[in-house]
Amino acid sequence: MNNYDIIIKPVLSEKSYAGIGLKDYTFIVQKKATKTEIKAAVEQIFGVKVARINVTNYDGKVKRMGRTEGRRASFKKAYVKLTEDSKPIEFFESLS
Repeated sequence: MNNYDIIIKPVLSEKSYAGIGLKDYTFIVQKKATKTEIKAAVEQIFGVKVARINVTNYDGKVKRMGRTEGRRASFKKAYVKLTEDSKPIEFFESLS
């Protein structure tokens, strides 16, 4: 699995914006990715040092279309904390 395939997209919300100054970043990642794979991908893609990673799995929301019920796609979210001496991720710096 390629490192660029593991990280799908960054999460850009009010809560994630609050963590940018503290070097906390949030990403949607591939559902089968492990913490070590996510850490290696973030360090290789952005050139930073990762202190820790927390991961949560989300089920898709139940949605209705008339009588039938369906689900949105499930996903995995990774919360990445960088080390104190690591440089911040440049992509997020332009947003804050």
